[in-house]
Amino acid sequence: MSSTDYFAKKLKLWHIVVIGLGYMAPMAVFDTFGIVTDSTKGHVSGAYTFTLIAILFTALSYGKMVRAFPNAGSSYTYVQQSINPSMGFLVGWAAMLDYLFLPMINALLTNIYLSALFPNVPKTVWILTFIIIMTLLNIFSVQVAVSFGGILVLFQIIVAIVFIFLSSTQSYGSWSFAPFASGNLSASLLLNGASILCFSFLGFDAVTTLSEETIDAKKTVPKGILLVALIGGILFISVSYFAQLLFPSADHFKDLEGASAEIAYSLGGKLFQSIFVAAALTSTIASGLASHMSASRLLFAMGRDGYLPRNIFGYVHPKTKTPIWNILFVGVISCISLFLTLESATSLINFGALVAFSAVNIAVFAHYFLRQKRHTFTSIIQHAVFPCLGLLFILFLWFHLEKHSLLIGVIWSFIGIIYLLVARRSKNLTIPTFHFD
Repeated sequence: MSSTDYFAKKLKLWHIVVIGLGYMAPMAVFDTFGIVTDSTKGHVSGAYTFTLIAILFTALSYGKMVRAFPNAGSSYTYVQQSINPSMGFLVGWAAMLDYLFLPMINALLTNIYLSALFPNVPKTVWILTFIIIMTLLNIFSVQVAVSFGGILVLFQIIVAIVFIFLSSTQSYGSWSFAPFASGNLSASLLLNGASILCFSFLGFDAVTTLSEETIDAKKTVPKGILLVALIGGILFISVSYFAQLLFPSADHFKDLEGASAEIAYSLGGKLFQSIFVAAALTSTIASGLASHMSASRLLFAMGRDGYLPRNIFGYVHPKTKTPIWNILFVGVISCISLFLTLESATSLINFGALVAFSAVNIAVFAHYFLRQKRHTFTSIIQHAVFPCLGLLFILFLWFHLEKHSLLIGVIWSFIGIIYLLVARRSKNLTIPTFHFD
């Protein structure tokens, strides 16, 4: 069955960019600013620039694999088709940690923001309301969800631009290159910052799960991947530059984790601080929409192949053209956030993201360089050198992964291996060979 028999191809380039930016949550630059200022000794912009350049190699790898396999499965499909079906499943299984727990993180963040404004409302109310809204918006139509998310992303960008304007007027006359580099900058400081900031770029990979719903996916999605990474990166660099001019060191903050509120208040008092909180809230909603959407598509790809019950996870509603059972499943699973802290939930997404990033870089080399034997000079650069550079950066991040995240990830992978051994005895597995036009 071809991909067009499942989904309606309606998404355009701007839809892909909106989904990716929504997933990235542009306002996240303020959430980590205090911590990264401390870890980089006042070189947040330099750390963002380094991270953007490093992560672009992996973004290019995703673009290469989309052209080969414009499928909803993302890293799961790429490894399945270029290396080995069982390895593909295990990569997809690991990536589920990232895809399933990010909606929970957004639910927890939404509760934090709203509880600060309405302290008497129980946590359960905010989390369940958030999950229900995300689920319903995703069920009805992907275009409805994207359009709503686009409004939220636009609001965040406007707030970021207003922030840049206000901070540039206050720092006018003292502009310098110091936030990028100064006498006390070292490679270790940049790498310290990159180990935190790299996860701000999650989003370019998630849009690949919508390939089967995108018009001319082989061209549109790779462009969207690069635009998401570049627009997000430039926004992060610009905002952090002007913020760093006003707050050159971590000593300026009473609370490193709550630096965003202090920054907003110092620029525009209570009014701008309130706008800041509103923008932060919209970022969790936009990211919640996008993460819920991408998780349901990964589950669909694994369900269609029979790794998960096909009648449930491989089903797309004929009218809405959305995988409704998967969307409902993600909503139910997100209710686990009622029993989690933000710290515990955050620690669970990094393992899956690093597995997927590592695997896609390897898949490019395996598919183009080894299997298709593209050995021209240009091909060696694109299909060997670039993926290796991307993998090198990801390997560095592996060494900085928290032990708790690594332990949970290993346990989850071990469960996946057991599940795979059981699934392989079933006659329901149908690993497809894709021949897209």
